Amino acid sequence: MPKRLLFVDDENMVLDGLRRALHGMQKEWEMHFVDNASAALQALDKEPYDAVVSDMRMPLMDGAQLLEQVKQRYPDVVRMILSGQSSREAVYRSIAPAHQFLSKPCDPQELVARLSQAFAMRDLLSNQSIKTVISRLRSIPSLPALYHELTAALRSEEPSLAQIAKIISKDVGMAAKILQLANSAFVGASGRVSSLVQSLSLIGTETVRTLVLSVHVFSQLDNNAQAVVSLPALWDHSVAVSSLAQRIANSEGCAKALVEESFTAGLLHDIGKVVLLAEMPREYHQIFEKNSGANQHLELERLGCRHAEVGAYLMSIWGLPLPLVHAVAFHHHPSDTAETQFSSLTAVHAANAIAGATDVSPLNHDIELDLNYLDRLGLREKEGLWRSLHAEPGGPAPSTTH
Repeated sequence: MPKRLLFVDDENMVLDGLRRALHGMQKEWEMHFVDNASAALQALDKEPYDAVVSDMRMPLMDGAQLLEQVKQRYPDVVRMILSGQSSREAVYRSIAPAHQFLSKPCDPQELVARLSQAFAMRDLLSNQSIKTVISRLRSIPSLPALYHELTAALRSEEPSLAQIAKIISKDVGMAAKILQLANSAFVGASGRVSSLVQSLSLIGTETVRTLVLSVHVFSQLDNNAQAVVSLPALWDHSVAVSSLAQRIANSEGCAKALVEESFTAGLLHDIGKVVLLAEMPREYHQIFEKNSGANQHLELERLGCRHAEVGAYLMSIWGLPLPLVHAVAFHHHPSDTAETQFSSLTAVHAANAIAGATDVSPLNHDIELDLNYLDRLGLREKEGLWRSLHAEPGGPAPSTTH
């Protein structure tokens, strides 16, 4: 069934340009074009849409105001700002209601790729209520200790980028949000960014300070006792997997970019669990508390989805690079892909299985190494080496958080 898209811009020439540029997508997308926010809301009232792509600067109601209305009334719609107005103030206002912010003129292929990626990951989710929860998310909650550590560092007179990077590289929620911002027109980067260090360098220390202290792009866990108890173990595991994935990629002689991508994918691989614990702690806690692990079959049976799909969908609508989304989506079942060579998915899958085997928390003990996948890649004999990287001095320590 074709996806239904609504484009909003008060300049008819821009709308005509989008019609021409996206003509080749007519078989896959049913596209509608309106020249003001009021008409957009009327269209949404009449029929469902999969995505709204709006200009920022429009009379009466601008793009940020429109997408805030869409977020409240139709929360499962993918929301994107496509605007020639790329001032920091405009971007700050769009962070909450928009999933992505792209500059005009935008490469039509890039727009198609970003929307197609979001739709593909959303189609993996069968639970409509969880789609709605994910689409409404403004941020992933951080551990209070790390949140306070970061805000304290940013309130100092001259916070160092290295210090900020060190804190954020230990926090799943902060890392995901920084990558979302770095992969938008917010920083004017060319190409997708998978490295946290590069993301922070592009955004800059002063902008990070504004985002955290004034715009409040991060959040911390509040009034969620079950999540507060469970998430520290998940954070320990995520950091262990990211470190081991980085070591595995290094041991394979990978280029620096792939090593950094493996680290980032390892940190984010269980972001779906974070969302489920934060948004539905009681239901999700019941899945793993009486079992040996957060069993994916139970996730599917009780929630209608698996945490990998939840994480991949969130990352896709936030515009994170496809290799990261791919690694998160398939980190339990890499054989479901057509991969034939080492990738960040390989590093994360192996690191997750190896680190999880020594983890004391049932939340993290839920995966076995996919030997058929390793055979397909010709990497079966590397298992012993990779396990030694986890066990050697200075390697990732097994989690001891209960």
